[in-house]
Amino acid sequence: MRLGNMLDDLCDVHNHFLRLEKRYYRIYGKYAGRYRLQPHLTKLLQRTHKHWAWIPRDTLDAVIIRLDTTYERFFDGLGGLPKFKRKDRYRSAKFQSGYKLEAGRVRLSFKAWDESSESLKFNKRWFSFHHHRDWKGEVRYLQILRDSVGTYWLYVVTDDSTTEPYLATGESVGIDFGMETYLTLNTGEKIQSPEFLKQSLTQLRKLYKSLSRKIKGSNNWWRAVRQLARLYRHIANQRRDWHFKLATDLCRRFDLITTETLNLAGMKRLWGRKVSDLSFGQFVDILKFKCFKHNRDFHQVGQWTATTKPCSDCGFHNENLSLSDRQWRCPECGSHHDRDINAARNILRAACGPVVEQT
Repeated sequence: MRLGNMLDDLCDVHNHFLRLEKRYYRIYGKYAGRYRLQPHLTKLLQRTHKHWAWIPRDTLDAVIIRLDTTYERFFDGLGGLPKFKRKDRYRSAKFQSGYKLEAGRVRLSFKAWDESSESLKFNKRWFSFHHHRDWKGEVRYLQILRDSVGTYWLYVVTDDSTTEPYLATGESVGIDFGMETYLTLNTGEKIQSPEFLKQSLTQLRKLYKSLSRKIKGSNNWWRAVRQLARLYRHIANQRRDWHFKLATDLCRRFDLITTETLNLAGMKRLWGRKVSDLSFGQFVDILKFKCFKHNRDFHQVGQWTATTKPCSDCGFHNENLSLSDRQWRCPECGSHHDRDINAARNILRAACGPVVEQT
């Protein structure tokens, strides 16, 4: 498959230039950056790595730009260092030129070796896709992605930024995340998570049991691996769809949305699989995107901001509150509190000051 061969070669490009970056840092104490690596790529294509030249140059450059961007994000404290990848783990390619897009099919231009002229010539190839949605605006670039199941996806990125902002409601909300109740709003509303991974545990156990009976590397073993990957993809799609619908509902109802900052790594050490199933981090990212898209204000209070133990009415700090106490009464003012609702009110107060409740 030509797309598969292209992704394999792009993986080699990624690993080659990552090794080059690390070696450059050991020698000079700094990273080379894209403006040193891209001219070096030109020399490689002419001398020792001519077999990469069949891939469009902008697609090869995109690999170097992605490496450079990952290093910049690392230096800004926004992510980790880039890692070496296996060929089945490198899954995307970017096309800024050399394509023609039509309804239901796309033409990609590659280069092929012509034995008669002993030179590279363009070889244009059409690929069909399921055209389920029309795009708006001018196409900026295409992104081709191969998932863990082996399915190829086409992303069409355009310059269209027109959105329909929701009408202002004048309402604000504080949101507390929880293991028992997924979201608790300061209004008293509680939202439970469907826990899609938990729903599929029985089916996952059957597939893992079937996989364990196969000879590793055999055709039946690979078939079982793809069945597992297909089920995990289905679970991830269910969770992501639910997160988008929940974020859209919150953006329609509130002008200001405030959440807490969680220590997800520490929570995974304590509760493991359930934290991954709830996927708080993914939901926050989706909520940020939806707030930006629909012109809503989004705030996160700091990780060390006290939100659980203070009384939301008088501010008394209840040091005796334990994790098992779901209901408690303030010894200072006598107010009765639900633990999660009280935390949601404190989260909103920490973001925008005291909340005035209308009666």
